[in-house]
Amino acid sequence: MFHPTVFENLKVALENQIYDYDNIDGILEVTGRTDVLDLAVLAREFTLSFKLKGPGKVTSEIVLRSSVKDLGDEILEVDGSTPGCTLLLRFHMSISDAPAQCPAIESILAGYWGPELKPEQTLSFRFGSEATYDNCVTLPFGRQINEAQMEDLPELLETLLQCAGELENV
Repeated sequence: MFHPTVFENLKVALENQIYDYDNIDGILEVTGRTDVLDLAVLAREFTLSFKLKGPGKVTSEIVLRSSVKDLGDEILEVDGSTPGCTLLLRFHMSISDAPAQCPAIESILAGYWGPELKPEQTLSFRFGSEATYDNCVTLPFGRQINEAQMEDLPELLETLLQCAGELENV
């Protein structure tokens, strides 16, 4: 009998909640979904992308990762190990005034996630159209999560949606 891993259980919980927000509550629209098994390093990565209903200038992503060590420790039931996954959030948006908007984005994220989570903002632009920048904001969580945090997922997603809503106005 197949026993689902921590990664699978967390992935299903995140998927169910996000798709409920899309299909039942109608507050967001799922725009992308990837579920990758990287055979080169034997790792898993699941990404779910969405935009809030309405103008939807910000694309939010939830990324769940599990390494070969995490998966191996769990499957082989290695003593002393605590199997888990890495979680990170991403926000993609266009900005036109990086010196003003990037600190505002950082301030919004600190208000929701606290100073311990340090956002990484990566700006890029297409040559010839330097008037706007594509800003990819990554918010890595500094610790692993596992099924013990399953009950925290609805609150995490609610905070993510509130944060995305505020980033729409930057």
